[in-house]
Amino acid sequence: MPQWLEWAREIQGLCQTGLAFASTDYETQRYTRLNEIAAEIVASQTNETREALVENFSAQPGYATAKIDVRGAVVRDGRILLVQDRRDQKWCMPGGWADVGDIPSEMVAREVWEESGFEVVPRKVLAVYDANRGGTPLEFFHAYKIIFLCEITGGEARSSDETMDVGFFSFDELPQLSWQRTNEKHLAEVRAHLSDDCRPAAFD
Repeated sequence: MPQWLEWAREIQGLCQTGLAFASTDYETQRYTRLNEIAAEIVASQTNETREALVENFSAQPGYATAKIDVRGAVVRDGRILLVQDRRDQKWCMPGGWADVGDIPSEMVAREVWEESGFEVVPRKVLAVYDANRGGTPLEFFHAYKIIFLCEITGGEARSSDETMDVGFFSFDELPQLSWQRTNEKHLAEVRAHLSDDCRPAAFD
């Protein structure tokens, strides 16, 4: 991760928490200005505008915590279910950001259904990863990725508003992956669990 991004993320996180606990106008003004500086750092290195970044940062109130990305590992006849994302036209395990109030297992089952058309039951947590430390960050905000092994109970393949196509692929013949959502490390861990039912969950 570039040093400028590490600095900007840390400043933004400190400001978000500081604004949540600010008790005087002075503190609020200082943390607000530091939040703007974090936005200016990011804007100087990307195509994002300062104003859009400030608005995005301000939409994340309260104590700064990591976001959660859930992914469903669905395997049939030794082949992994992948969906083609409309945003980058690359492939990943179905999933997405966890919503507030949702049980994690219910969230991943819903994501698989919405993105692929398959009804599934989560059976096991395969891995919990730091989604921002595998190369290119998932996005500005820090995130964890939870991968569930899921069993198909119904449904059939179909695309969605978020996905262009759905398919099952051999682990040895994968399409171009949407790396920030699913990469070779994630799929290697799925494959390892298929070979060893007693393998413990991987984690960073």
